[in-house]
Amino acid sequence: MKHALFFLLLCLPFVTPLEAKPKQPKPKAQHVLVIGIDGWGGYSLAKAHDIPNIRMLMQQGCYTAKKRSVLPSDSGVNWASMFNGSCPELHGYTTWNSHTPEIPSVELNEHGKFPTIFSILRKARPDVVTGCIAEWDGIKHVVDTMAIDYYDLAPDWEHHTSLLCEMAERFIIDRKPTLFAVCWDQLDHTGHSIGHDTPEYYQTLAELDVFVGRLVQALKTAGIYDQTIIIITADHGGVNKGHGGKSLLEMEHPFIICGRGIRSGLVIEEPMMQFDTAATIAYIFGLTPPRSWVGRPVLSVFSK
Repeated sequence: MKHALFFLLLCLPFVTPLEAKPKQPKPKAQHVLVIGIDGWGGYSLAKAHDIPNIRMLMQQGCYTAKKRSVLPSDSGVNWASMFNGSCPELHGYTTWNSHTPEIPSVELNEHGKFPTIFSILRKARPDVVTGCIAEWDGIKHVVDTMAIDYYDLAPDWEHHTSLLCEMAERFIIDRKPTLFAVCWDQLDHTGHSIGHDTPEYYQTLAELDVFVGRLVQALKTAGIYDQTIIIITADHGGVNKGHGGKSLLEMEHPFIICGRGIRSGLVIEEPMMQFDTAATIAYIFGLTPPRSWVGRPVLSVFSK
């Protein structure tokens, strides 16, 4: 009897109460702004001369020109991988204009969609404000708009090129979103109509750089700049007038991260894939990714 009591007392310090739950990590920042530039090839960072706002964020934060697209290096499949934290074989979106998964998703959330960064954030923190706006309507099929407070499309953007920027500025200032994605199509349009790595391509990139500066100012006007992490990235690059292939010109694109708790002046050396974007955002917010995600956060960019 004494031996049994001694053994029980010995084990007591190692017993974990059933009701104990893992402590939720503290968010690295209160807000994340994702700026997506469709068709932005990584090769252009070394060649573009008139992008002062993008270069400022590169210098103040961390960057790589070699983040890789999933295959095929097309829009729909890569926007899906960017926000869904996984690869086409698992989320099922496999073509440039996927509306629904061509392969059944291995996991579905409460909306019948593959889990996105928007949906796992909404589930963990129902009170947050989120948004996603775009110039290409294909975005709406891969982000789970039911998990987003504000989704919209900039109409007739070819004749009103600043419209998406104006929509984004209003939403940032009025709503101070926790997670907001702004996705431009203009550079990809120039790549298809005139060509990648052309004077017109760099002119369009310079025009988008002005919009980047305006969004940074909107964060300051809203009073949330110091609590925000900004990510600028792309779905794919391109060669000549196309994309979708296996060349590095098509697959490699920039990833820039800057803001609260992010190291300065670091060139990201670790390999990075499209689906690591969502995983990095989840890490910022202290979220536990679903098992169906394969993305990993880029830990080297965080100061602590």
